[in-house]
Amino acid sequence: MIFKQIKKLSLVALASLAALPMAGQDLLANQAPIDRKVKAVDSVMLQQLIMNEVWEAPATDLYEEWSNSYTHVPANLPDSFRIDLRDFCMPTPSRVITSNFGARWGRQHKGLDIKVYIGDTIRAAFSGKVRVVKYEARGYGKYVVIRHPNGLETYYGHLSKQLVSENQEVRAGDVIGLGGNTGRSTGSHLHFETRLAGVALNPAIMFDFKNQDVIGDEWTFRRSTYNHESSQATRLRGTSGVYRGGDGLNYAEVPGSGKAQANNNVRYHKVKRGETLSAIARKHHTSVSALCSLNRIGKNVKLKPGQILKYK
Repeated sequence: MIFKQIKKLSLVALASLAALPMAGQDLLANQAPIDRKVKAVDSVMLQQLIMNEVWEAPATDLYEEWSNSYTHVPANLPDSFRIDLRDFCMPTPSRVITSNFGARWGRQHKGLDIKVYIGDTIRAAFSGKVRVVKYEARGYGKYVVIRHPNGLETYYGHLSKQLVSENQEVRAGDVIGLGGNTGRSTGSHLHFETRLAGVALNPAIMFDFKNQDVIGDEWTFRRSTYNHESSQATRLRGTSGVYRGGDGLNYAEVPGSGKAQANNNVRYHKVKRGETLSAIARKHHTSVSALCSLNRIGKNVKLKPGQILKYK
């Protein structure tokens, strides 16, 4: 497409010169220095346009549909897919991960929870186009979904305020919202998801929040090795560097990919008013020390009604 436009412009220029035979020689002589400058500029612009097309092609080939109505737009997840991670911006300068990707409270947690405070600046991870700006009371709260040319879609949940609109084009690092505690949330934080063809992938595979960096210039999704890479990424870059289980795709999202992983026999207890660690430990035939270790809390912590505790 680009080359056709350049060729067309060249033909128009030649036709214009042919229409001025009397001044043709002088015009060409005077135009030569300008042509050299324009050629140099065109060469740089052409290279940039070609690079843009190369890196925009993945998203174009991957998604057949653009919809503001649906949060998750299903597409055919390929067996392998290269994702360009260059020109990124960390969505928040916070380095504290409060919850990993994977099994949590008996269900799949589709992203990473990053500690932010209400009003903290949240930025677009890559350049792209805003697809969804909505509110979900029992889920993401106020959230934003952006589709990027590299094939990813990034989700930003529990915002206190959205500062972009649907179909708006954004650059990496543009402010898209403010941190918050809306929706299904037990404290202010950013829920950050990375999805490919509608399927949630572990953000820790690509993003290193502790070091405020990505893992490299690119990452290649491979269905055959993803689970191992996801678990390894959680061990290296998850909560306190400790792997908590749930190291895979939500298998229900990928037809024919097998059964869901077990969650290491972890069970969950919802704290009732007046309950203590000792009472909960006795009820589930475990110890206070085991509860504290598994939930990373102190023995003197004040439990809140509705709080979720893990036990084995």
